Amino acid sequence: MIDDKELKAWFFREIFPLESALTRYIRRNWRNESDAVDLRQDIYAKIYTAARNQLPLNARAFLFATARNHLINTAKRAKIVSFDLVADLEASFPDAAAVDLDRQLTAREELRRVQAGLDRLPPRCRQVMILRRIEGLSAKEAADHLNISVSTVEQQMAHGLRALANFMMGGSGKIRRSPSRTAAKREPS
Repeated sequence: MIDDKELKAWFFREIFPLESALTRYIRRNWRNESDAVDLRQDIYAKIYTAARNQLPLNARAFLFATARNHLINTAKRAKIVSFDLVADLEASFPDAAAVDLDRQLTAREELRRVQAGLDRLPPRCRQVMILRRIEGLSAKEAADHLNISVSTVEQQMAHGLRALANFMMGGSGKIRRSPSRTAAKREPS
C-alpha cells in the first residue's frame, strides 16, 4: 500500500500534467461536452484508488486505458447506448501492452547503442564514464578509485560525453581533443 504523501506526489507529477490531453480525449469521445469535467473527476478518482495499491509503470497508458474503460462503462450504463460510440471508444486507444512493449524495445535499442558507444571509448575514459554515470560516484570518489586526479576525471568525462553524444547522433564516437593552448601558440599565424 502506497502512503498518501508518495501517492499525492506521484499523482501531481505523473497524472495531473496530462489533464488537458485527458480533457481533449473525453470531449472527442463523449457526446455531451458538459459531462467532461465530471467524467474527468471520476477517472481521477479511479486512478487514485487503483494507484493506492501499486503505482503503475506507465502513468500515461494507465490513465488513458482507465479513461477509455470508464467512458465505455458509463455509456453502457446509460439508458440509450450507441453501439457506434462504444466501438469508437474501444478502437480509440491502442493496447497498453503494445505501447509498453514498443517502449521497452526502443529503450533496449538505445541501451545497446550507449553500450556500443562506451565500448568505442579509450579504457581510462570508459572507466571514468562508468564510475561517474552508471555507478554514480562523485568525481573525487572516481579519482580515488582510479588513483588519478579529480581534474583528470573531469577532463575524461568531458571527452567521453562529447564522444558518446557524437556516436548517439550517428557520428564515429571518437574522442577529438582540441589542440592545447601551448601548441596553438607555437603554430605560425
